[in-house]
Amino acid sequence: MAGNPTGGNRGRRKRSKRANGDGSVWQRKDGRYAFAGYVLTTDGTYKRVQGYGRDYDDARSKLNKLLADSDQGIPVASENWTVQEYLSYWLEHVVRAERRPKTVQGYEGVIRRHLVPGLGRKRLGKLTARDVRTFVTRVRQQCRCCHDGVDAAREKPRCCALEPKACCGSTLSPRMVQSVHAVLRNALESAVREEIIPRNVAKLVRVSPPRYAVNRGLDVAQAKRLLKVSRDDRFHALYVLALCLGLRRGELLGLRWADVDLDAGRLEVVNTLQRVGGELQLVPPKTDDSARTVPLPGLCVDALKEHRRRQFAERSDAWPDWEEQGLVFPSKRGTPLEPDNLRRSWGPLRERAGLGGVRFHDLRHTCVTLLLNLDVPPQVVREIVGHSDIGVTMTIYAHASLDDKRRALGRLGEALG
Repeated sequence: MAGNPTGGNRGRRKRSKRANGDGSVWQRKDGRYAFAGYVLTTDGTYKRVQGYGRDYDDARSKLNKLLADSDQGIPVASENWTVQEYLSYWLEHVVRAERRPKTVQGYEGVIRRHLVPGLGRKRLGKLTARDVRTFVTRVRQQCRCCHDGVDAAREKPRCCALEPKACCGSTLSPRMVQSVHAVLRNALESAVREEIIPRNVAKLVRVSPPRYAVNRGLDVAQAKRLLKVSRDDRFHALYVLALCLGLRRGELLGLRWADVDLDAGRLEVVNTLQRVGGELQLVPPKTDDSARTVPLPGLCVDALKEHRRRQFAERSDAWPDWEEQGLVFPSKRGTPLEPDNLRRSWGPLRERAGLGGVRFHDLRHTCVTLLLNLDVPPQVVREIVGHSDIGVTMTIYAHASLDDKRRALGRLGEALG
C-alpha cells in the first residue's frame, strides 16, 4: 500500500535549496532559530555574522535585510567593541594626542560620569539613534543628587537622602546636556572615520542648543567710570587691556612680558592660563584664531608702562620670595595668579564703579560692542578679539539696547514724517 507522500512531512516547511551567498537559517536545540551570512564590514572585508529570530520567517527576514544592506554597500561594524571599550581607546589615542589638556580633562569627566554609566555596556556596532535619544532624555531629566549619591554622602542627610525622599530635582544645565551629546557625537564620528562603524547615530539625534542671555557689557560712560575707579588698583592695566582689546581672562593671566613690545606698540597672544589636573599651566590658546597679534593703543601702552614700574617695586619688596616667571599679571610672589583671586578683586571694584552684576567676561563683550558702535568692520573686530567665527561677534552685538531701538525707530519716524 502506497504511503501518503505528504503525511510524513505534514507541518514541515517546504524549502528550496539555497544558493551560494544566501546565508543559512537553522533551528537550535533550544527551539530558537539562528541565521548566519557573510557580509561587508567597515574595513572592506567580509565576515560571518550571526543572529537570532523568533521563528523561521523572522530569522530569514533579518538575514535577507543583512544581505541586502551588504549588497548595497552598507557595511556592518568591523570590531565587536562595547561603547566603553571604544571610548577608552578614543580618549587615549585620539583626544589625548590631538587636544589641549583642558579639553582632555573635560572629555574624560563626561565619559566617566555620563557616557560609560549610561551606554558603556552596549555594543558599539549595535548602538541606535533610539538608544542615544533615550540616553539624552534620561540625562536631561535625572536628578544628579539622586544619581551621584551626593546627599547620601553628607553628614546630615538632605533632600534626596531623606525619608521620605524629597528630591531636589537638581538636573544638568542645558549646556552640559549639549556637551555630553557632543562628546558622544565626536567619538562616534572618529569611529566612522576609522571604519569601525558604518554611520554616526548620534548625529541623527538633535539636541537643542542652550539659549544664552548675552550681555553687551558697559556703555562708554560706565567704561570710563571703571577705569577711573581702578586707577590705583594693582590690576588697573589688566582692566584697560580687557576693555580695549577684549582679551579673555586666561589670556590676560597667561600674558608674558616677552609677548609685549611697548616700543612697537603690539602684543602677541600665544598662551592662556588654565587649571589642568589641579595645577595652573600655560597652554596654547583656545583656537587657531585665538592666537593673534594685536596693536596696542596709547592708553594700553601707558597703562602697561606704569604697571611695569609697579611690578619692579613689588619684586623688590617681595625679595627673596619672588619667583620670576616673566608674567605681566602674576601674584604678589611672581607666580601664576589664581583666577579666583582676580574674581575677588573684581567684585569690590565693580561695586565701587556701580556696575551691578556685570561679570568680568562682560568686559570682553564691551570691547566688541564699543568697536562696532564706532563703525569698525566686524571682520576687524573678530580678528582683534580672536573669535573663531564672525557669527559669534555679531551675536553679541545683535542684542540691541533700548537706546539703540529708540534711535533706530526715531530715524524711521523722521523718514516717514
